[in-house]
Amino acid sequence: MITAMIIIFVIGYLLITLEHPLHMNKATFALLMCGIMWSIYAIMADDPHMHEDIVAQLGDACEIVVFLIGAMTIVEIIDRYGGFGFITENINAKSKRHLLWIMCSLSFVMSAVLDNMTTTIIMVMMLRRLLSDQKERWLFAGLIVIAANAGGAFSPIGDVTTIMLWMDEKVSSLGLIINLLIPSIVSMVIPVLIAQFYIKKDGKMQKITRMADRNPDLHDRHPHLSKAMLIIGIAGLLFVPVFKTLTGLPPFMGIMISLGVIWGVTEFWVKHFKIDSKMGGRVSSALHTIDMPTILFFLGILMAVSALQQVGILSKLAVDMNEHIHQPVIMTTIIGALSSVVDNVPLVSACIKMFEGMAPAGTTDPYLLAFVEDGLFWHLLTFCAGVGGSLLIIGSAAGVVAMGIEKIPFFWYVKRISLLALAGYLAGVGIICLESLFPIFLQTGG
Repeated sequence: MITAMIIIFVIGYLLITLEHPLHMNKATFALLMCGIMWSIYAIMADDPHMHEDIVAQLGDACEIVVFLIGAMTIVEIIDRYGGFGFITENINAKSKRHLLWIMCSLSFVMSAVLDNMTTTIIMVMMLRRLLSDQKERWLFAGLIVIAANAGGAFSPIGDVTTIMLWMDEKVSSLGLIINLLIPSIVSMVIPVLIAQFYIKKDGKMQKITRMADRNPDLHDRHPHLSKAMLIIGIAGLLFVPVFKTLTGLPPFMGIMISLGVIWGVTEFWVKHFKIDSKMGGRVSSALHTIDMPTILFFLGILMAVSALQQVGILSKLAVDMNEHIHQPVIMTTIIGALSSVVDNVPLVSACIKMFEGMAPAGTTDPYLLAFVEDGLFWHLLTFCAGVGGSLLIIGSAAGVVAMGIEKIPFFWYVKRISLLALAGYLAGVGIICLESLFPIFLQTGG
């Protein structure tokens, strides 16, 4: 059974990477892969609790999918009202290279406050207002994915995996920021430093094409609503991590509240300002244009990976690494690389369960000390699981979203972006290792 499921996963994964040569949407393969793998499990596992298992896994996947639908809808309605125009008009980039640094820096900072997926949606939509050349947008979008994943790695609320480790008391807020801020910055800066040489020197700002707003009539007739919608929309997105911290409820519940408020506001505006229905000022209109194939692809991938988790493949992998590798740096670096292939959430979840209680109170064993709160293993795991997802376009929620919006080919990303992401990833791991030596130097007098 396990062998059959792995074979189906590998075949499905390969077909997803061949989406463009095959001229078939990747959601086709993701959904088929998901359905076939769970069918194999249902037929061969003889599990009396199978129905409860799949419902539980679906619930976890749908939390992310519902969040994605809400976030994409909010960003879409901001865009329809021309809200991003205020930001793009105030980006004073002297050249496209300068623009790359601005966009990636914004992505890094925003991802630490929001999350990498929402940040990428916002930044890629803004990018479409600034660059008309698709290949240039692909390059910028790839670097935005790297920056967003890096920005989410050092913040307790910047990524699903950091939230998991923080809530499970494997890392503390202050310890996370102190130990991972510099490595995260480096993992973003190195790829951008290299990638800027892919862009021709164009000197003057006038050479950067500013694309027209999608709904010029709505923006021109009601310009005061553009800024208001930008403020309300961004506030709604910022509300989500605050809501999560205060209530402990999943982020999707916060995004639903924000979407409900924005829905009510737009309904009032349409009636009060007599906005023509053809202008698309309602949330119900925006829902028709969000990228449903990307959402279904995301659901298929999550459920396929959950099938692997259900049969214990990911947990067995953690056991084997602990027994045969027994080195925190190598273990977490491998986990980070794996997170570019499979979802980092079940990987991190498996690691938390596998390595829980590894360090007994009062231990002085150097290996076991890596597993105490704010130990080397947990900091490396937080960084590697987040930043490692940038190695492939489908390795993170940010990458999947960018791929869906900009139709970035899998192999184009591998050829142009993956090595840049790898350089930043390895540099960040190296810095974390160096940081871990400082206490040793202090104890031994250097």
